Amino acid sequence: MSLNPTVAKVTDRIIERSRGSREQYLDQMRAAVESGPARAHLTCGNQAHAYAAMGADKAALAATRAPNIGIVTAYNDMLSAHQPFEHYPELIRKAARAAGATAQVAGGVPAMCDGVTQGQAGMELSLFSRDVIAMSASVALSHNCFDTSIYLGVCDKIVPGLVMAAACFSHLPAVFLPAGPMPSGIPNDEKAKVRQQFAAGEVGRDKLMEVEMASYHGPGTCTFYGTANSNQMLMEFMGLHLPGASFVTPNTPLRDALTEAGAKRAVEITALGNEFTPAGEVLDERAFVNGIVGLMATGGSTNLLLHLPAMAKAAGIQLAVDDFAELSEVTPLLAKVYPNGLADVNHFHAAGGLGYMIGQLLKVGLLHDDTRTVAGEGLALYTREPKLRDGELVWEEGAGESLNDKILRPASDPFQASGGVKQLKGSLGHGVIKVSAVAPERRVIEAPARIFHDQGSVKAAFQAGEFTEDTVVVVRFQGPGANGMPELHNLTPILAVLQDRGLKVALVTDGRMSGASGKVPAAIHVSPEAAMGGPLAKLRDGDRVRVDANAGSLDVLEADFDSRAPVQVDLSANTRGIGRELFATFRANAGPATEGACSVL
Repeated sequence: MSLNPTVAKVTDRIIERSRGSREQYLDQMRAAVESGPARAHLTCGNQAHAYAAMGADKAALAATRAPNIGIVTAYNDMLSAHQPFEHYPELIRKAARAAGATAQVAGGVPAMCDGVTQGQAGMELSLFSRDVIAMSASVALSHNCFDTSIYLGVCDKIVPGLVMAAACFSHLPAVFLPAGPMPSGIPNDEKAKVRQQFAAGEVGRDKLMEVEMASYHGPGTCTFYGTANSNQMLMEFMGLHLPGASFVTPNTPLRDALTEAGAKRAVEITALGNEFTPAGEVLDERAFVNGIVGLMATGGSTNLLLHLPAMAKAAGIQLAVDDFAELSEVTPLLAKVYPNGLADVNHFHAAGGLGYMIGQLLKVGLLHDDTRTVAGEGLALYTREPKLRDGELVWEEGAGESLNDKILRPASDPFQASGGVKQLKGSLGHGVIKVSAVAPERRVIEAPARIFHDQGSVKAAFQAGEFTEDTVVVVRFQGPGANGMPELHNLTPILAVLQDRGLKVALVTDGRMSGASGKVPAAIHVSPEAAMGGPLAKLRDGDRVRVDANAGSLDVLEADFDSRAPVQVDLSANTRGIGRELFATFRANAGPATEGACSVL
């Protein structure tokens, strides 16, 4: 199948837009490759420090002829998704030795859980933790002792930050190893219902806690299709995972076999072998287009609209909101996974999963097949699925058809014709909206605005019974420069209750929403942000606002709007406590949300 014309056009546009920065990036990568294995340039003293604690591996390291894997780990046991990584380094060392190589934990990176910090002050550090992770991983690899690298990370900002670091160390191969989702617990729709009942005062906190604990109940990624699982999808579509690795549950023989196979593959693709695959060549324009298509086909998290531009920029590639919107228009939605449906990622995987979906998208020309991946040449490798046969890991042809068409459909019969991400432009700025879970009759809302400057004020107004008519809830001064752009996920149950009461409601914000948000229309990432004098700072209570996802517009319908001066608010409360003092530089240097809200590139 020839490449879809829109996919080809968008790819060519990205290549042309990025030509200068990408060529400079590749020149830097080639220079690092040509200088040879990094350890050859270390002094004996340098190397003695690096190998002093390596015991039986010390001799192999000192000889510098065996490849050495640098492991960057985001392990902690506060994140259920990352808890399984505790024992990965030993599995990797064992597999490396069997392959005639060595492995060292180069360093750890922070990994915070947005589920823990939702609605809390700590969430104001969350987005910028991506940049800290990229820097931390770079510090780990800066010792220059490594011939290849393995990254252990799953969740929201962690994978994007690790990809940014892998792109900066472009001359090293980079294999990403996931931990997999926790087994299915209480259904996500039941959890969401109880959250709404709690918000409405119909059940107590004891019932809410019971349901939450039944949903998040063991090691592994949360099973809804939010940012963490969107990250895992992305790593397969971009060729940084082994095929079929994303959604194998933790602490199983297949999961361990995939971890060991990832270590072996990291050795095979070094410059010391015959299949040298530096990360900078995997992370090209085609890989990023494949990732965007995967995001749209799966109905993935809007947070990736922030992370993908930052990841691409680290590889010398410039993405724009137009690229996402145009690819969304031609990419059919093939999956219904909560919040876009009732199934979780385990059900999705069982129905055929990413392998089936990649095969379908390749058949209709929506993916570049000619990409380099850590598994080898061509994305068709990712239509296979891993199996254990007599204790040996093998890859076999994946499901040729969907095993549950309520969860996963072929490209010829999708759930909807487009991926559901729309860009919005108008007198209120430039934003995005995800409509894959929004009912068609709710995609155009025109109503008076209520203006708020934090989530708590919206909650207080709700509890006071102030929302009695159709309303556009505007929560401003939530952008990266104002307070670090925290997720506003705590608004989801409140707005869903209002919607269920028969009101037409929408959210407009220069902040962001959780990857688990869905059925309430939300115009997010609005730029320029209010703190930078953007149009949202001119809005007043009662202004008529129109959010039109069909037309792609975001407007205020007041004749005097342009003549108004933007309001200024005291943001000093966002600068103190829970470590926020240390993030002032990030807030001051953050780019706009439309470019990834990055502060370090």
